[in-house]
Amino acid sequence: MNVLPTNPAARAAVRQGVSVSVATGLYGISFGALSVAAGVGLGPTMALSLLLFSGGSQFALVGVIGAAGTPVAAVATATLLGLRNTLYGAVVSPLLEVRGWRRLAAAHLTIDESTAVAVAQPERTASRIGFWVTGVGVFVLWNTFVLLGALAGDALGDPRAWGLDAAAAAAFLALVWPRLAPRRAQLVAGLAVMATAALIPFVPPGIPVLAAAAVAVVVGLVTPTAVPEPDSEPESESEKESVR
Repeated sequence: MNVLPTNPAARAAVRQGVSVSVATGLYGISFGALSVAAGVGLGPTMALSLLLFSGGSQFALVGVIGAAGTPVAAVATATLLGLRNTLYGAVVSPLLEVRGWRRLAAAHLTIDESTAVAVAQPERTASRIGFWVTGVGVFVLWNTFVLLGALAGDALGDPRAWGLDAAAAAAFLALVWPRLAPRRAQLVAGLAVMATAALIPFVPPGIPVLAAAAVAVVVGLVTPTAVPEPDSEPESESEKESVR
């Protein structure tokens, strides 16, 4: 039985969400193995993935611990890097329009991948479906593979030798690339890359990401443009209920 939506845009969103979830989830093996190798126990490693659920912040925290940094420095670095999710929330909130417990769930699932899939869709319904499929898919697969990586530990060797460090980044780039056609988007991307590359050797993890986001904000303030609504036609009430 075919369980995919009949709407072509929604079907495409589901396929994108599943593929990104698999690529990102597999990279969880790397975090699980590295976390255990850094001296973080199995329980704290899983708590980080289940409760923090922000890959960049998790790697930053474990990296500081592995480098014999203080707990305060580890938490501060992870928090700094996690601030980018606040910016993502401002982007996806108007698309989802959820309330109550769904809003809390959406906040927890607002990550790089779910945001990228949501904003890449041409219709609001597809954006919502893409967000939830990606968010839930990444959450389930990421935590599953983090557990496997933590249990396997050193038996896996260096996770980068398996190419897992590039899988999630490649999937994310594939989503972002088609949206770089406008000159304004290319300008933002180019300036963000230069700002990030210039700061990486000199500042703690997290700051280059925030600097890249600041570049986008500055460009948006200097060259404001109207952003069209994702949908050209209003949704029916049945469509609204199906995605809530």
